[in-house]
Amino acid sequence: MTSPLRILALAFAAAFALAACKKEQAQIAPPPPEVGVIDATPQTLPLQRELVGRLSPFRSSDVRARIPGVLQKRIYEEGSTVKEGQPLFQIDPAPLQAALASAEAALSAARATHINAKTTADRARTLAPQKFVSQSDLDNAEAAERSSAAAVQQAQAAVTSARINLGYARVTAPISGLAGKQQVTEGALVGQGEATLLTTVDQIDPLYVNFSMTAEELGTLRAAQEKGAVALAGDGKTTIRVNLPDGSTYAHEGTLDFSATTVDPATGAVSLRAQLPNPEHVLLPGSFVSFKANLGERNNAFLVPQQAVQRDTRGGFVLVVGKDGNVVRKAVTLGNEQGGNWLISSGLEAGDQVIVSGIQKVKEGAPAKATPWQPNAAAPATSAPAPAKETKE
Repeated sequence: MTSPLRILALAFAAAFALAACKKEQAQIAPPPPEVGVIDATPQTLPLQRELVGRLSPFRSSDVRARIPGVLQKRIYEEGSTVKEGQPLFQIDPAPLQAALASAEAALSAARATHINAKTTADRARTLAPQKFVSQSDLDNAEAAERSSAAAVQQAQAAVTSARINLGYARVTAPISGLAGKQQVTEGALVGQGEATLLTTVDQIDPLYVNFSMTAEELGTLRAAQEKGAVALAGDGKTTIRVNLPDGSTYAHEGTLDFSATTVDPATGAVSLRAQLPNPEHVLLPGSFVSFKANLGERNNAFLVPQQAVQRDTRGGFVLVVGKDGNVVRKAVTLGNEQGGNWLISSGLEAGDQVIVSGIQKVKEGAPAKATPWQPNAAAPATSAPAPAKETKE
């Protein structure tokens, strides 16, 4: 065989061997990995926010000495529950009793004067027609009668004022609630020139929860409501659930009862307030609490198991099996956690096959075999999206 023919034969043999090798490799190529998926289904879900607020009394009243005097004794027990009208302190009543007696004596004198003046005026009115008294004497008698009647009224007002002041000697609770610490000790002169603070009574059932939200967040929610994405609840319908320090949920649900109409220029936030029942007095005013506020409903939202959500430098995302069978990355907007799932407000479409298990076996753009996800066979969910390496486009 000549050299050119030998070269041509060798070339054909090499091409045939190469084609056979490629065919063999194609026959042994691995099948696409199997992954567990869920079908993304839009839902109407509660619109919730995790917030922090401070507790304050429903009503708080300062108990003050309204008349000057020496404090004799404290009648209530500090920190106890008192009823409206219950005596709390006793101020020395002796000077006030003396003032009342003096006012009553002045009233008696005024009444006696009035009786005498009335008798004189009646006599003058009887004698005037017979001209036994002059018109001038009649006028003077009637004037004295009127003046004495006014003096009686003035004396009666003085008696009433003295009785009121004597009543102030026994200081009572203006409202029902918890009476605080005694601010002034026995023997002290109180009410001299100003109403001395004796103690404070706080009504702590219910309590107020004072909190705030940024004007930007409220504006975003209202804009979403105009688009139909959310439906905000009004005052009296927005509810809150308080979390106790031990991690449990407080037994009673509160309701929003006030929202400010202006933005605080110092903080850029809007003040809000909720009313929270506190019949067992478990919560105390002044403390901070974390709570979950149910602000309304979110429309067309998705709940996705936590293990399906990942993060990288570009933000949160999920992997889905596209209609062509290839894996596709979808950036999503995450909301709050709800029962082991993440709420996704945007980024998904109805019917998307979201990969929950087998994420580590797939690669973006590569094929994958979708099978229904079996929750019992999945690994336990974590409380936050697992970080993932950024995939190449």
